[in-house]
Amino acid sequence: MMNQPLRLVLVLHNHQPVGNFDGVFEQAYRDSYLPFLDVFERYEGLRIALHTSGSLMEWLDEHHGEYVDRLSGLVATGRIEIVGGPLMEPILPMIPPRDRVGQIVAYRQWLENRLGANVRGMWMPERVWEQSLTTDIVKGGMEYTVLDDFHFKNAGLADEQLDGYYVTEDDCHLLRVFPGSEKLRYLLPFQEPQETIDYLRSVAERRPGAIMVFGDDGEKFGTWPGTKQHVYENGWLGRFFEALQENSDWLKVTTPAEALESVPPLGKVYIPEGSYREMTEWSLPAAQINQYEDAQHDLQDAGKWDAIQPFVRGGYWRNFKVKYPETNAMYARMQMVSRRLHQVAANQGEGDNAEGQLIEQARLELYRGQCNCSYWHGAFGGTYLPHLRNAVFEKLIAADNLLDEAEGRGWRSGDDSWVEVTTEDYNLDGRPEVRLANSRLMALVAPADGGQIYELDVNSICHNLGATLTRRPEAYHRKVLQGANQGDDGAASIHDRIVFKQEGLEERLGYDSFRRNSLVDHFYADDVNFDDVVSGTAEEMGNFVHGTYESKLRRGEGRVQLQMTREGSVAGRQVKLTKGITLNAKGSTLEIAYLLENVPSDIGLHLAPEFNFAGLPSGADDRYFTDTDGNQLGQLGTQLNLQGTSGLALTDHWLGIRIGLTFERPTNVWTYPVETVSQSEGGFELVHQSVAVVPHWVVIPDADGRWSATLRVEVDTTEAEARLGEPAAEVTAAT
Repeated sequence: MMNQPLRLVLVLHNHQPVGNFDGVFEQAYRDSYLPFLDVFERYEGLRIALHTSGSLMEWLDEHHGEYVDRLSGLVATGRIEIVGGPLMEPILPMIPPRDRVGQIVAYRQWLENRLGANVRGMWMPERVWEQSLTTDIVKGGMEYTVLDDFHFKNAGLADEQLDGYYVTEDDCHLLRVFPGSEKLRYLLPFQEPQETIDYLRSVAERRPGAIMVFGDDGEKFGTWPGTKQHVYENGWLGRFFEALQENSDWLKVTTPAEALESVPPLGKVYIPEGSYREMTEWSLPAAQINQYEDAQHDLQDAGKWDAIQPFVRGGYWRNFKVKYPETNAMYARMQMVSRRLHQVAANQGEGDNAEGQLIEQARLELYRGQCNCSYWHGAFGGTYLPHLRNAVFEKLIAADNLLDEAEGRGWRSGDDSWVEVTTEDYNLDGRPEVRLANSRLMALVAPADGGQIYELDVNSICHNLGATLTRRPEAYHRKVLQGANQGDDGAASIHDRIVFKQEGLEERLGYDSFRRNSLVDHFYADDVNFDDVVSGTAEEMGNFVHGTYESKLRRGEGRVQLQMTREGSVAGRQVKLTKGITLNAKGSTLEIAYLLENVPSDIGLHLAPEFNFAGLPSGADDRYFTDTDGNQLGQLGTQLNLQGTSGLALTDHWLGIRIGLTFERPTNVWTYPVETVSQSEGGFELVHQSVAVVPHWVVIPDADGRWSATLRVEVDTTEAEARLGEPAAEVTAAT
């Protein structure tokens, strides 16, 4: 067989998302990246391909430059082929073509400069594929990529046709595509090495000269639960490499580029959109995921699953933006920044002058804000992780700040001379939204969706107070309700583990019938139970929460206002509600006025406009409520039921922010934490998503059936600005 050896291509993908905790990076380095390299270097006859995401490579180069130097040495000796990709690991269909090509080129240049690598191919983030991507990938200078065999089976190919690579094409652009083996993904590192050898031998006997590709996360070699002991302490990786060398008479461990040069393609194929199998399942609505799993189990029990599986696929990745409207809002905000950057660059030009450098820094921040993990959710993915969502918004706001500076305005320069209100379909739902902005704040409001504020950016600390998340049913919640716990013994695949990180999670499940935004206009019965409000089960007496408001924009000297009006019903009675949001050029205060008209005097209307503030965690002593006298009322996870107050403040010393709410008339206020039960690679866990603050009044109209109230939301970041001394969005170029 030596004349036609089986080629085994091992492609490792190492990644940590933008915004992940520094300790997580370090732990993954100690548990996976470093020990893998230590073991691999000892086996001089083996060659692998390695992709490291730009977000991780930035961290490694800063904190462990010696590791990056070792990679450079292994590249020079031909033992590692560096696989490129888009710089900050975006899902390519999610970002504009100009950013796809820009990210791929930027990372290729960085890898060439730092590692001396000849980058010929790229990793496809989360293997999310659409055929039209071929053109942008080739324009980025790439010759090949790696997908899953699942993609090829969706194109009608059978297992025995997937022991090589194919050519695909779009608009006359040709790309080589390797099918990564799902069987190898589940064998490595969970089964003994001999099982992998036996499987590869069966392929080699069937077709001499075959190419088999393993393409998967490097973190499964040490970072995934249970794998550090299994892979290193118990010696699995060393035994695996030894087995590969012992079978070198028929098994050649090599790289994608060598395989391309030595073996012709199997043919041509056009590949339907898709991702790896589990991702397509996660993108389905929750109820359909359970139906899918039940149908699969029924077919398995009937012995029919293997025959039908090649023709079964789940959902479409882009529908994560439908499944999680918060993801859509983040995606649309990213698109806003990308369009603005493109326009500013076209207007001002790019170069080595100060403005050009600011634009280039803004582009890097945009790329960081396109990092994929916060835009989806499954066993992995970060939609439910506030620190990852916050990081995306931090980068997008930082990019906007830099573009403001390039245009000669913005908070950095102390410019408080401008304020603006504009309208456009900012969240891409086919209806207009409204943007109110000055140098310090930017609010996005949806008049057609309850007149809610769905984003509130604090420019000085690059923080979106509206980066909240709604409690909603998930398919895995039925496992939580069953209370199953298989423990965390052994090195089972992450997809098979059921572990609870806290007890009693089944009692913490709760669902919302509305988006957790701000200015959510609830009408409750006057004797509503506070516990029902907290649990999301309080009955809505009105139809204002997601109702459509008519809007008017008003512009004056040094101030702008959005006025929204809706005639709706409360307890079967017609009521007119008008609310206005006013922003001045100076300062960082939103003034919010409510006016109710046609209020019946014979029933008590209970108005409760809800606010949700994100990125202010509970359970920390330096994050707390205070009253108007400065008295602390408890940590930000505290449930408060205040009576007749004129104000309330939320302070977060870690962020250096104070949010003060003041009320024109004495007001009752509820506060409570919004928490979700979600799934991560570590198991099921309770996650704090936002602090709900709900002022509420039993409305008593005047003789004309009118009632009004005014409140103010003031955002103070003096502490953060004094502490940092420099703008919060200081950037270090990566290219």
